[in-house]
Amino acid sequence: MKKNNEFIPACPIPIQQYPQIMLSHGGGGKMMHQLIEKMFVETFKNPLLDQRHDAAVLSCSSEKIAFTTDSYVINPLFFPGGNIGQLAVCGTVNDLAMAGACPKYLSVGFVLEEGLPVETLWQIVRDMQATALECGVQIVTGDTKVVDRGKADKIFINTAGIGILEYTLEINPREVREGDAVIVSGDVGRHGMAVMAVREGLSFESDIESDVAPLSGLIHDILSEGIHVHCLRDLTRGGLASALNEISQACQCGIHIEEAAIPVEENVHGACEMLGFDPIYVACEGRFAAFVPSEEVQKTLDVMRGHPSGQGACVIGEVRKGSAGVVTMKSKIGVDRIVDMLSGEQLPRIC
Repeated sequence: MKKNNEFIPACPIPIQQYPQIMLSHGGGGKMMHQLIEKMFVETFKNPLLDQRHDAAVLSCSSEKIAFTTDSYVINPLFFPGGNIGQLAVCGTVNDLAMAGACPKYLSVGFVLEEGLPVETLWQIVRDMQATALECGVQIVTGDTKVVDRGKADKIFINTAGIGILEYTLEINPREVREGDAVIVSGDVGRHGMAVMAVREGLSFESDIESDVAPLSGLIHDILSEGIHVHCLRDLTRGGLASALNEISQACQCGIHIEEAAIPVEENVHGACEMLGFDPIYVACEGRFAAFVPSEEVQKTLDVMRGHPSGQGACVIGEVRKGSAGVVTMKSKIGVDRIVDMLSGEQLPRIC
């Protein structure tokens, strides 16, 4: 994925004339026109967007589609391993992938604060398109609004996505069964700690980089192998612990995990200790949990480890009868404890 320090082509907007986003009431004005035409339309260019209509007219080859939406307000806009633009595309693509859908189309809504540097917006837009190309999705419609200085925080982005369901599997929490294995696709807690390290001005022997990445390719590999996946869940807000609690409550089964089996990088663990966080509650943006029948565990691991986004895949627990809606964890010293949902937001504005 494109890194922040790579070469960025020259901004198509005359920065000498418009170094910052300026307020344009009603959405008109020369600058807004140039933003839409030269920056957004040219960068996201595709036949559907080129129709220049109030709504994109889409053709779907399936009777079943998945549809999702999310908004992104992360602070800071740029963090080690990514930025708000990459996050906005990956987050919505990954939500579609968790339903077993092949992502196809995105809409993008920008809320821009007056005074946002145009070059900042340009880098975000370029990275959004690069990520969309990597995911195989098209940005087919969108909207831009500018608000007064001080009425927002630089830029907020909303993305909505449509995906095609190509497989007949029902993939959702209610399909989870007793005996299912719980697999995570890699180390946890990295995204949240990458963002917090920047906010708090912390430095470590090795930099913590966000795990933000599209997961649709990896999910496609798993499903195309005929693996009977019961549930998929990305580990975003609330991290692994919150995701497992939500699934346990939905399927009315108990979930038991092993702390020693959960992969956490040493620098992430150190940052969590320093800031007083538990890594299983810290958000990821390129990790997911998969619930699969026990007899298909090795096949699933082989497929996942063969993909760049799943090389750290491992089994961390299982679904058990009884204790409906309860997640338990065996600690590293051998003591079982209940893993509760967080009572509040642990890390605000990390996505």
